[in-house]
Amino acid sequence: QVQLMESGGGSVQPGGSLRLSCVASGFIFSAQTMAWYRQAPGKQRDLVARINSGGGAEYIDSVKGRFTISRDNAKNTVYLQTSSLTPEHTAVYYCSAREWGTWMYWGQGTQVTVSS
Repeated sequence: QVQLMESGGGSVQPGGSLRLSCVASGFIFSAQTMAWYRQAPGKQRDLVARINSGGGAEYIDSVKGRFTISRDNAKNTVYLQTSSLTPEHTAVYYCSAREWGTWMYWGQGTQVTVSS
């Protein structure tokens, strides 16, 4: 079965950084587009960044220059390096894998809290 497991979340001060990791199993990781989503309390889950099988990355405008998505296919892992964090980035961050034309698989999420 497919499993995505996020880690690396925590509490940081504004301006800080966190590196989120997502380890995948149960599917051919190297062939799939991966993404990070986030969901703040009371809000919808929104795409943050995605990376295709060739390493091409896309970001929402609000995180460009702050976040970097990357992948290590040998480790079946996708990363989200965050920097210059603000309280507006506080959310549960989820890893997702795209298959069959949709975001098919999801991790349990990891909490990122940015506060002073």
